[in-house]
Amino acid sequence: MAFGSNREAVVGLLAETPVAVRGRSPWSDARRRFMRNRAAVISTVLLAVIALACIVGPLVLPHGFDTTDWDAMKLPPTWQNMHWWGTDESGRDLLVRCLVGGRISLMVGILATLASVTIGIAWGATAGFIGGRTDTFMMRFVDMMYAIPYLLIAILLVTLLGREFYLVVLAITAFSWMDMARVVRGQTLSLRTREFVEAARATGVPTRRIIASHIVPNLLGIVVIYTTVTVPGVILTESVLSFLGLGIQEPMTSWGVLIHDGTNVMEGAPWMLLFPGAMLSLTLYCFNFIGDGLRDALDPKER
Repeated sequence: MAFGSNREAVVGLLAETPVAVRGRSPWSDARRRFMRNRAAVISTVLLAVIALACIVGPLVLPHGFDTTDWDAMKLPPTWQNMHWWGTDESGRDLLVRCLVGGRISLMVGILATLASVTIGIAWGATAGFIGGRTDTFMMRFVDMMYAIPYLLIAILLVTLLGREFYLVVLAITAFSWMDMARVVRGQTLSLRTREFVEAARATGVPTRRIIASHIVPNLLGIVVIYTTVTVPGVILTESVLSFLGLGIQEPMTSWGVLIHDGTNVMEGAPWMLLFPGAMLSLTLYCFNFIGDGLRDALDPKER
């Protein structure tokens, strides 16, 4: 009787005990840490609002970005004719032009960053995994590229090839992948000696497949962090080229073009410099805070 009662007690205890405890994945932990960073969360919301405004705003506002209002030339911010941010010297609505310029600047930043990240990952992962003379040759090429004045060559490429949108992206991409390549190469050197890579080698998995299936996925965290750092740098480079008159050309515009136009009339029409400069600065700050939040969230020391 005693044995039977004890057995029933044990069975009841096991029935009340959970069979398995569901753990949290590393990505869910990173998301929780990121959500605790108020600056990063607020920056993410602000950046989403800016991007949405740049996409939708020109479609719903009553003015076109190249429409001239001859009765409201160089008009300060006012409710007159719904020119809330004023107009430029040609009577074009500054709010619409800032939103269209933001669309162009963000597109250049995102496209050039994606291209440079892709090149940097492929270059760095290949050099780090193969090693030997291949690694030496590939990284000496990167060092040689670093020795070339980046902005000077970008200006030369834009001048020779033209100032179309895709050519500006190409000129910026040509010299913006090297930082990613160096970072990826350093991480790959530590990953290629891990057990799962050695096991893949032992089973005869091709080098290309090991890099694509085992090395690159384990670089995702550091790639995400450096991507958020690269985007504002690319946007700033495009703004510098446009400020120098070598970037996006009329009638299209960007934040760099608008800032250049604003500096010419900043004494008589300060709003032409204030609004595009504020949008550019706010966007760069948002990317920087998001990058800091991702770095803290994905840092292994914080786990």
